[in-house]
Amino acid sequence: MRRELIKTWRAARRIKRVRRKVRGEVGRPRLAVMRSLRNIGAQIIDDDQGRTLCAVSTESKELQVGYGGNVAAAKLVGKALAEKAKQLGIEQVSFDRRGHKYHGRVKALADAAREAGLKL
Repeated sequence: MRRELIKTWRAARRIKRVRRKVRGEVGRPRLAVMRSLRNIGAQIIDDDQGRTLCAVSTESKELQVGYGGNVAAAKLVGKALAEKAKQLGIEQVSFDRRGHKYHGRVKALADAAREAGLKL
């Protein structure tokens, strides 16, 4: 139990450290990445109003991804999120990796969003 608690505390500290520097505003909302072993998701958040503008996940029905724990699924999520953001008129976002390292699935999601026209 103690070891799991320490892991949770360390993760919370990493998230806070990143959030000190990254803030979503009206002109440039925040793109937050959620990563687990089986799924990956991302949402665009306006921190001034405290609401989510759009979100996409491998669990969402619109993507129809069998397994979301790989780089290919992360690319699909990034592309779909960028398309949704373009429909809402969002062109530029602040990237919030939520304490995860910028490699693998997180990097693939960001690169796919960039390729689809979103400025990170």
